[in-house]
Amino acid sequence: MKTEFQAAIAQLIHEKGLPQDVVMEAVANALLSAFRKTNGGGENVRIEVVESGDVRVWATKRVVTQVTNPTEEISLGEAQLIDPHAALGQHMEVDSPQIFNRIPAQTAKQVILQRIREAEQDHLFESNKAMLEELVFGTVVRRDERDRDAWVLDLDRGKIEGVLPPTEQVRGERLHEKQGLRIYVYDLRRGGGRGVQALVSRTHRNIVKRLFELEVPEIYDGTVEIKAIAREPGSRSKVAVWARQDNVDPIGACVGVRGTRINNIVGELRGEKIDIILWSPDQAEFVANALSPVKPLHVELRESDHTALVTVPERQLSLAIGKEGQNARLAARLTGWRVDVVRPPEKPAEGEPAATDTLTASPSAGSTETPVDRVDEVSADAAPLTPSSDHEQAAVHDR
Repeated sequence: MKTEFQAAIAQLIHEKGLPQDVVMEAVANALLSAFRKTNGGGENVRIEVVESGDVRVWATKRVVTQVTNPTEEISLGEAQLIDPHAALGQHMEVDSPQIFNRIPAQTAKQVILQRIREAEQDHLFESNKAMLEELVFGTVVRRDERDRDAWVLDLDRGKIEGVLPPTEQVRGERLHEKQGLRIYVYDLRRGGGRGVQALVSRTHRNIVKRLFELEVPEIYDGTVEIKAIAREPGSRSKVAVWARQDNVDPIGACVGVRGTRINNIVGELRGEKIDIILWSPDQAEFVANALSPVKPLHVELRESDHTALVTVPERQLSLAIGKEGQNARLAARLTGWRVDVVRPPEKPAEGEPAATDTLTASPSAGSTETPVDRVDEVSADAAPLTPSSDHEQAAVHDR
């Protein structure tokens, strides 16, 4: 059995691609489990598989005058042959190869295979921890059997599967088998009969962050910092950036020469529009920048309800609000302020209060509050104004 056993271990190491010490430990634990399962007890038994594939078995036994339980006891005479100083009542570890022969081959095989599967999962999990919260490349393999709206991707030549749930898919983005794409790993799981499995996303805002790190060296090395991201996947994102050095233009660094860097990011996101915003420690200025491409006339911050009251020119009101309130909504998420967009007050007739149009956008995800005191309906499709300079306040990429 030992010769076959040694060959089986060598085959396991070769097939599974596991480190030798991992396999040895797994097999030793499996043999001990099989012994206890069939013989009972075994708390005093230790099994080790050495590099040659030989199995070493030791049992801790108590030295007695007369042996009644050979598994746990050893006579004084036998003990002194091993250690001349052995004494009655002493516990000593004894080489006990006969214990190996008391392990049924079929039971050992089943337990070993189970332990090897567990060791393989543990090894894969530990060796792939680095991909957690990172952007990785995957190949679409098939629909998920448990959820036909989810996709299964190959992330590591068949060893690691990624599952892209419907909630993490970009609306309108069509996927097909053998398609390659970058995805964000937001969780790594093992077990459940499916081995090690990664949960991946195409909608996570950190996809945008990782793409900027890949394309913009200044962000990767920390010269330029991404301070905040607000994203509506597949449609539009706003990214607030800031330079740690005075002589660095953070927006220009992100755009790249002739827009090469931002074009690569937008291409990876399948045409998603990206506004690059200049972050500022002055919260009023930051809110104003976040409404790019609009240049507000005035921003008033109300700390009592954490609201920014933003006055914009009459002709830029619809642009500030954006289609279906998107621009104001993203600005609210980016800054964390509740944003009220208003037009300048009209000069009232004598004795009458001033009238304004107001739209309120909350930073809470996926919600736009009902416009307050809307006097008339404002078009959301007004053409944006031409920026006065390439990088003034914000760069807007709109393919």
